[in-house]
Amino acid sequence: MNEVLSLRPAAHAGLADLLAQIRARRGEFETLRHIPRDIVEGFRRAGIYRAFVPSRFGGDEISPAAFLRMIETISTADASAGWVASFGVSSTYLAALPVETYATIFRADPDTVFAGAMFPPQPARRVEGGFEVSGRWPYGSGSMAADLIGAGIKIEGEDAPLPRTAVMPRALVTIDETWDTIGLTATGSHDIVVDKVVVAPEWTFVRGAKSAMEDRIFRYPAMALAAQVLAVVGLGTAREALDWVRSDAANRASITGAPSPGARPHVQESLARAEARLAGARAQFFDIIETAWDQLAHAPSVDRETHIRLRMAATHAAEEAAEIARMAFVMGGTGAMVRGHPLGRIMVDAACVAQHAFMAAGTWTAAGAAMFGEKTPPGFP
Repeated sequence: MNEVLSLRPAAHAGLADLLAQIRARRGEFETLRHIPRDIVEGFRRAGIYRAFVPSRFGGDEISPAAFLRMIETISTADASAGWVASFGVSSTYLAALPVETYATIFRADPDTVFAGAMFPPQPARRVEGGFEVSGRWPYGSGSMAADLIGAGIKIEGEDAPLPRTAVMPRALVTIDETWDTIGLTATGSHDIVVDKVVVAPEWTFVRGAKSAMEDRIFRYPAMALAAQVLAVVGLGTAREALDWVRSDAANRASITGAPSPGARPHVQESLARAEARLAGARAQFFDIIETAWDQLAHAPSVDRETHIRLRMAATHAAEEAAEIARMAFVMGGTGAMVRGHPLGRIMVDAACVAQHAFMAAGTWTAAGAAMFGEKTPPGFP
C-alpha cells in the first residue's frame, strides 16, 4: 500500500522518507524494544499527534478514517511503529479533561505526545492539592518518548465503571523496561512506575467519559475508536505480508528446480484468497467508520446499531489480518521458518494485535449481548 493520505502538504513527502527509515531500522528497534525518539519526532512532523486536536487549539481536526489510513500506512513499514503512532488518538481521550486543562496542553503544543497505562487502577489518596498517586502499571506502550503519562487510579468513595486517569509530566514517571516479547517487540510497552506524585483534580479524567466539548470527534464512540486504531495496525501488517509474498515470488527460484512460487497453483490460489479477505475486511472496517462519521454530522451521537458494528468491525479486521499474515507465512514455504525472516515476524506481530483485549473474543459476546438488549460491559451501547 503506497498511498499516504490526508497529510498536510509539508508533511507529505516527509512521511515517505520516514517510512523508508523505519523499514531500514527495524532490527535496531527490536534491539531497543521501543521506537526511538527521532522516529516519534518524525510522527510529530507528519501530524500524527495533532490529527484529532481541534483547529482552535492548533490541530488538524481530521476525520477518523483519514487518521486510520495514516496508521495503516505506517504499519506497512513496521507494526510496532504503527502501534506507537496509533496513540496519536490520545488527544481524544484527553478531551474528557476539563476544557481549561485540555486547552492548556494543546495550545502550548498541539503535537503533545500522551501515553500511559490504565490497568490495574491503583489506589490514590486524597491530599492537599489533589490525589497522591503511587504504583506500577504494565503495558505503557509508547511511554519512552511521551511528554505526558497517564496512569489509572481509583479514589476511595468514587464509583465509576471506567478508571480515572491521572495525567503527569513524563519527568515525574519512571519507566521500568520490562517489555520482552516475541511480537510487537518495539512498542516499548514497559511498566510505568510512580512514587507519591500529587496530581491536581483538574489533571484527571475518566477514560471514555463524555467530553464537555461538542466537536464531532469527541462525540465519536471513544472505546470503538480506541479499538480501531489498534486493529488497523493489523490491516497494515497484513498488507505488508502480501506485498512481500508477491515481490519474493517474482524474484525467487526454487532450489529443487520446481516452478517459482508465483507459478505454483496453490500459491496463486492462496494469494488470491488472502487478497480478497483483506479487501473485504478493509471495506467493512472503513465503511462503518465513514457511516458513523456521517451520522455525527447530523446527530449528537451514532445510533445503537452503528455503535455495535464499529466494535465488531475492529475485532473482525484484527482477526482477519492475523489469519492473512498466517496464510502469507505458509506461502513463504520453508524459507519463512528461518529466524528473522520477515514473514515470521509479520505473522507474530499480526497475531499479537488480535490478542489485545479491545479485539479479543469477548467483544463478539458483548456485541451479541448488545443485539439482544442484554447487559454489556463498558464501551458497548
